[in-house]
Amino acid sequence: MNAIGVMALNEVRLRLRRRSTLVALLAAMALCWLGISDPADGVTMMMIDQKRVLYTSQALAFGSAHIAGMLLGLAGFYLVRGRVADDLQSGMGAVIGATGASNALLVAGRWLGGVAYLVLFVFAYLASTLALHALRGEGPIEVLVYLQTYLLMLLPIVSYAAACAVLFDNIGPLLGKRGDVLFFFLWCMQFGALVGVTESPGALWPMFLDFSGLSVAVTTLREHFATTSFVLGRSAFDPAGATLLFPASLWTLKAWGIRAATLSLSMLLLVPATLFFHRYSPDRVRPRSVRGNRLLALADRALRPVAVVLRPLPGLAMRVPGFAGEVLAEVALVLSMSPSAALVLAAGTVAAALAAPEVLPGVMTAGVAGWGMIVCGIAPRDWQSGADAMTAALPGGLARRYLRQWAASLVLALPLAIVALRWSLDAPLRAVAAVSGVLALASAASLLGGLTRGSRLFLALFLFTWYIALNTPKEAALDLVGFNGSANAATVSAWAIAGCLAWAAGFVHASRWRSA
Repeated sequence: MNAIGVMALNEVRLRLRRRSTLVALLAAMALCWLGISDPADGVTMMMIDQKRVLYTSQALAFGSAHIAGMLLGLAGFYLVRGRVADDLQSGMGAVIGATGASNALLVAGRWLGGVAYLVLFVFAYLASTLALHALRGEGPIEVLVYLQTYLLMLLPIVSYAAACAVLFDNIGPLLGKRGDVLFFFLWCMQFGALVGVTESPGALWPMFLDFSGLSVAVTTLREHFATTSFVLGRSAFDPAGATLLFPASLWTLKAWGIRAATLSLSMLLLVPATLFFHRYSPDRVRPRSVRGNRLLALADRALRPVAVVLRPLPGLAMRVPGFAGEVLAEVALVLSMSPSAALVLAAGTVAAALAAPEVLPGVMTAGVAGWGMIVCGIAPRDWQSGADAMTAALPGGLARRYLRQWAASLVLALPLAIVALRWSLDAPLRAVAAVSGVLALASAASLLGGLTRGSRLFLALFLFTWYIALNTPKEAALDLVGFNGSANAATVSAWAIAGCLAWAAGFVHASRWRSA
């Protein structure tokens, strides 16, 4: 236990030093303050039977835990994972693999460190929520009520995110972006438990698999208030209408039992993590040769025509003078490193140009998701490949590199630009929303990639916002690039301003490091 404690403490210290921790915490706090709106503005966070729920400690604990659970279920995974890559890059992987510690000990220490790190994250988030309560609350601050709700709602999802991060890091083929994308789909599938509970009120098994706790929360509310009329999220209300008070003791013994079982299920993921632990063996943490893997060989043959088409791009970039040639070289490098990205770009361009007008929102929805996964790795690529110092020595230094990588991400948004161009004829505001959203996202990807030297923080926040936007089509502020058609002049301006600020912050950061 002493060895596990030392390992866990080391994991916490290493992760707290990352800039991604602060950025993710600020994003979680912003979501909390945005989701729990001020009732004085005529908007509330929760309605039950068309009645506004008063902002007591129990209600605010419930609402803030719901927001944190949604975000931590996705972002927590991306914040915890990545330690294997750090160990390989620093050379510590060989040392760890050669120690006499068992696989179970190493896995347990890393999981416990991830859980402790995310718990500290939750405590910082709780402090922000208590400050929000002091400003907008309608009752005394009951810290024990907050702790009880956070323990029941968030501990299983924290354990699940940390266990999945350890499991994916211990399986060689899931170390990279494939594991990141796979976990996103696993995170989305959890919300199917809420559908199962809604359609079959007596069913219990979906709640055991719902690590987010949303199905347990909805079932508890339904039992307390004997209704199925719930609105969780920002919604307008009549100030003169009736209000509702959350009970002092909301959580039942049944809810505690289900969440305890869910917590236990999350810890079972450590069993395969221990069995499949690669122990930093070079043949298990590095991509295997194409000859040794039939699936990779099949994929290589399928994408070979794409690679042939891309072959002239580097030569063309050398012949194009000035900054344009540098941007084209960045684009050629991105597409050459990932022929599948080139295939996605080509398919998206054809769909954007030929699809019927009524299909364009779907093309934009899928296109921005694929584009975000491609561009998230541009800014941190040089540092991760050990070429950071070399590219910084080129004319213009880091600041010019920042500009050409940002411009390359815009060039790769060609399918989105075509959709925006087609929208400009019939829905000019929607077209402007697409342009401002792409500029803001490209700036955010460059800023976060440069700050954190990784792609996972931007990917987590981007996919989370994209998923929430799909499920709240009427929320204008979340209409990223106009795919919902609900964006207005105010939200378009806000995204444009946010994009300009992100771009300026990224440029200043790059220039400062250049001078240092």
